[in-house]
Amino acid sequence: MGTILRIRSLSLMGLLSVALFSALMVFLSQAPSPAQQPAPTPPLASPSLPSRPEGVSGSASPFGAPTQQAGLNVVVLDPAHGGTDPGARGTGGIRESEIVLDFVIQVRRALELQGFQVVQTRQGNENPSFDDRSATANAQRGAVFVTLHISSTGLPGTVRVYVNSDLPPVADSNGLIPWDRAQAPFLGLSRTFGDLVQGLLAQRFKGSPETVETASVRQLRTTAAPAIAVEISSVTVEDRADLDRMAPGVADAIARGAATFKPSYVIPSSPKALP
Repeated sequence: MGTILRIRSLSLMGLLSVALFSALMVFLSQAPSPAQQPAPTPPLASPSLPSRPEGVSGSASPFGAPTQQAGLNVVVLDPAHGGTDPGARGTGGIRESEIVLDFVIQVRRALELQGFQVVQTRQGNENPSFDDRSATANAQRGAVFVTLHISSTGLPGTVRVYVNSDLPPVADSNGLIPWDRAQAPFLGLSRTFGDLVQGLLAQRFKGSPETVETASVRQLRTTAAPAIAVEISSVTVEDRADLDRMAPGVADAIARGAATFKPSYVIPSSPKALP
């Protein structure tokens, strides 16, 4: 009896071993080989940003802000008087402050056609102070200053250009020129610019002088740039249309004079004006 039980136990163990061996073989036959292992899924690539165009620095403005070029680029136009100061007045109700503002519109257009940037000291019927007008001009780089007037004297239909009288520069202990002598280092350039404009005006308006004249012009004295005063004659005309007809010729002379003067423009190596 014991022998029979021992034989049965061995038989059961043998059958169990065969079953385990068969199961192992089936498992191994179903497992993929290394060559059949699926390749790992690559991570999703993030979208690439567009590359910066060549020659554009990282600090470039997205709005393409222009940079001011060297040399003469700006003309500051100063329509004289304004506000409570009408300037010279004619018998027919002509007011200097109104006429010069109309002249400036045409002068501005002619200058812009020559490629200049134009800044005005007033746009409407305001009356900035002399110092405010000069401050507008002195804040520019590469600029000339033109103040326009209508006289109460002189031969009607003529035009005169003025530069400031001699102003010997007097610097303080720090080497700075006082505000009321800011024009001193620019007098030579002002005369060159003025002669160019006056010569063109003389060709257009018979009886006008051929060279610039000098005078003590308050508006020019505190301007640290080549500066001229253009004075049209006169408010005594009976018909305002006589003055209006002069505007295109005056505008053309100023614009062409500025364009001709441009190669001569230099910034004097002199002390700066005191604020």
